[in-house]
Amino acid sequence: MARLPIYIYPDPVLKKKSEPVKEVTKEIQNLLDSMTETMYAAPGVGLSGPQVGVLKRVVVIDVVYGREEKTAKKLYQLVNPEILEREGEIEWEEGCLSIPGFFATMKRSKKVVAQALDRSGKKIIIEAEDLLAVCLQHEINHLDGKLIIDGASRLKRNMYLDKLKKQQIL
Repeated sequence: MARLPIYIYPDPVLKKKSEPVKEVTKEIQNLLDSMTETMYAAPGVGLSGPQVGVLKRVVVIDVVYGREEKTAKKLYQLVNPEILEREGEIEWEEGCLSIPGFFATMKRSKKVVAQALDRSGKKIIIEAEDLLAVCLQHEINHLDGKLIIDGASRLKRNMYLDKLKKQQIL
């Protein structure tokens, strides 16, 4: 599989709402595999379709890889993920592969129950808490065009954009 380019804020594709996937095809499976390779190479713990310029409701998540044994993986390749239940509240400092060098403390649900299709098109339920719950919420927000920088003050956003310009990222 090929690594995909990661779109960087303020690219307009990041603000668009993604379309549901009608059927898990070979093309969708290949996309999930390419997204997985891209996420691991970045390195990151999650990646959504819009972050690679694809406006489809697909995400990949692995909050274990690189944190425990070097070979340990707990990969989720999710199609049309949605949160069914939320419980509690947690604050988490989040970063984003599409907003390099920017971090924001976000309030999220501490526990979530999510539903999605896996890479074979089978419906699955994920009960998640802490980092996995945060990651699911973060990636699903991407599918709806919502970014962690959206809640930042205009001053903080402008300072971030100035930093990108100086680094010649923009």
